[in-house]
Amino acid sequence: MAKDIFLIGNPIAGNGAGEKIKKAVTILKNRGYAARLLLTQKKGDAELFAREIASEFGIQTSEAAKMGSNLLTVASYPLPLVIAAGGDGTYNEIANGLVHSNIPMAILPFGTSCLLAKELKIPRKIEVAIDIALDGRIQTIHLGKIITRDVSRYFLLMAGIGFDGKVVFNLNKKVKRYTGKLAYILSGLEVILKYIPTPLIINFGFKHLHSLTGLMMEPQCPLSSLPPPHHLPSQTDGYVVIVGNAAYYGGDFKITPDARLTDTHFYVFVAHKKGRLNLMRYILGIISGCHLKFKDIAYFKSTELSIEGAAQIQIDGEYIGITPAKVGIVPEALKLVVAVSSSSFAIPCQCNFNKSTRQPIYLDLPSKSRAMHIPEKGYLKSLKRPIYHRL
Repeated sequence: MAKDIFLIGNPIAGNGAGEKIKKAVTILKNRGYAARLLLTQKKGDAELFAREIASEFGIQTSEAAKMGSNLLTVASYPLPLVIAAGGDGTYNEIANGLVHSNIPMAILPFGTSCLLAKELKIPRKIEVAIDIALDGRIQTIHLGKIITRDVSRYFLLMAGIGFDGKVVFNLNKKVKRYTGKLAYILSGLEVILKYIPTPLIINFGFKHLHSLTGLMMEPQCPLSSLPPPHHLPSQTDGYVVIVGNAAYYGGDFKITPDARLTDTHFYVFVAHKKGRLNLMRYILGIISGCHLKFKDIAYFKSTELSIEGAAQIQIDGEYIGITPAKVGIVPEALKLVVAVSSSSFAIPCQCNFNKSTRQPIYLDLPSKSRAMHIPEKGYLKSLKRPIYHRL
């Protein structure tokens, strides 16, 4: 049993979250857990609660390393447990508060959108979700981090720039509270009718490593061993950019199906063409699952990128601002509670570098993807697998 349990709940998350939170507290009490309930009243409260808990109970990574890796269960872990009760916006806030604290976060899917629960295969049934929170395994995951001129935020699932950023920006919060996912559909239809996209330039790979030092990321290999950036295809353009740290994106759809929370990179989807007809075609492609077969998209993996232009941004379903922005992976940033039997986390993540040469594997597409092979130059000859860039 954890020494302390803190349940941070968002009572207006949707789907009757307030009553579900009360039921969760009752279940915990009946099982002998005296959970401390912290209810949010406004945006930012969940992060503030989590940050205060992390400040009082958190420990440094070097100390946490002595406890072992991903084999510990919640019951055997010596630090408090934070249970996030709400939707993806609530999870995002709590993750931002707990980052690098080594205090584990479990989730109860009580919100309108609970993509993280889908990713972790945690059902909406309260009793089962609580079973996983109390008896699950603690898994270390990587977070994304995005920096704009005005804000710096971590994200669990995704960052969306362009169309979906505009949809979230236009979202009516009151309508969302009472209609749930319908609010996103209504906002999306409105944006499709009125949206005038602006072109975006995406720079990716290791070319911007030095300019990303504000992300507080340690490079995965010595700077001296990084290849010259001009050897790499490091730029593309488009009107919609999705940076996926996880597979699920909006309901049951997967824009970046190869992305995993335990990978040391994210997958990036870029739509090259503008216009309502093209936008509708991309949306229908995502719904049908054939969007990666389109010839006018880019799909690749990277560890950092920058986006130039002027477009709205959303992360984990929350609006944060406008580009330009820089995005990067932050390794081993959060402890997350998953089901003991979860197959999604059965294989430990591997460093995205060639082990013999310590050179970065810059881009690597799934074999089923439509791709163009880039001729090998210099350091590329030492890699065991071909490097691809999707046009």
